[in-house]
Amino acid sequence: MKKTWLLGLGFFSISITWALYNAFVPLFLDNYLKSTAMIGFMMTIDNYFAMFLQPWIGHRSDKTNSKYGRRMPYLLIGMPLGAVFATLIPLHTGFITLVIFMVLMNLSMSLFRSPTVALMPDITPDHLRTKANGVINFMGGLGSVLAFGIGSKLYGMGSYLPFLCAGLVMLFSMFVLKAVIKEPITLAAINPSEVKPKNPVRIREQLDKKTVFILAAIFFWFVAYQGVEALFTLYGKNQLGMSDSAASFSLTFFSLAFLVFALPSGWLGAKFGKKKIILIGVVGLMVIFGSLIFIQSVLWLRVFLIVGGLFWACININSYPWIVSAGREESIGTRTGIYYFVSSLAAITSPPLLGLLIDTFGYSALFISATGGMLLALLCMLKIAPDEKRIESDPRNETPIGAI
Repeated sequence: MKKTWLLGLGFFSISITWALYNAFVPLFLDNYLKSTAMIGFMMTIDNYFAMFLQPWIGHRSDKTNSKYGRRMPYLLIGMPLGAVFATLIPLHTGFITLVIFMVLMNLSMSLFRSPTVALMPDITPDHLRTKANGVINFMGGLGSVLAFGIGSKLYGMGSYLPFLCAGLVMLFSMFVLKAVIKEPITLAAINPSEVKPKNPVRIREQLDKKTVFILAAIFFWFVAYQGVEALFTLYGKNQLGMSDSAASFSLTFFSLAFLVFALPSGWLGAKFGKKKIILIGVVGLMVIFGSLIFIQSVLWLRVFLIVGGLFWACININSYPWIVSAGREESIGTRTGIYYFVSSLAAITSPPLLGLLIDTFGYSALFISATGGMLLALLCMLKIAPDEKRIESDPRNETPIGAI
């Protein structure tokens, strides 16, 4: 598992950077924009890049042959650029330079996110991928927690310090990944004549009936989750009478529960099957969201959020390996891009949609809508026939990760 933990450094650096970006860039924008809606729109730039650029980059990486491998060239270009532009953001001299640095950072991050994610299944045997996804998501979650905990103190010392540290962590991660991760096709790529011809990967061919239902389920549960994440602070303040800090702090219980259960949920998915564990998570989170409609106590709210974080780990840790396992090995990058397209579409769609429902019906509509989203995800899941014929943790198949 050593290479998996080291690959997790890539997700660690990505999570730190995005956590700092989401926490502090709105404060920079607030100096120039008085419209909260406009600030919110500016903060969705990354999702638009994810929708349109990451699927293409992931697809291109499937067809890339170089002495560095399929994925590594994108990391070697995108990570240094991402580090530079992230560091420049707090050094902006006005609104125009701020927007330029934001766009360039988002563009740079989009260059290597899908290839970084696709590296995991590239170097990991299929029967170990849910465990590996638990590891890298744990590293990503740890990065977010550290960004909020340490980044806020560094920001108080100087607004540029947390971004500078994030850039240095990203560069360090790139050097470690370059030194340690050896992609399976590297040797063959040095001499293209030795590479056996492969069937071309076409995006349309990936959208078979099973994949479409999986993607639909992913869309609906991300609509539910993203809406709650984006609007919960307003819900706590206006529906439960909580302060802004108390409402935002309550979400920490959800995030920490997800972090703690990231590794166990990967192990459960490997042992009992990804679809079964995801189903448990979907049903469980639907019950949690449905129960929160009636909860008025802050204590019980946080207890239910802890349980909800456990169920979200069951869903989120196993969903990416599931969408990858539904296709060919040659299509990993393409399917990674499709996964991010759907999740990003949900991130763009959900907050304004649920916000409109709240404006129309009141704040109680938040968890009613989230429950409905999880129900739709469940209905899509039930349309997918079971096809996992073996247990991923079969000891007879225990190939060391990265030994390919």
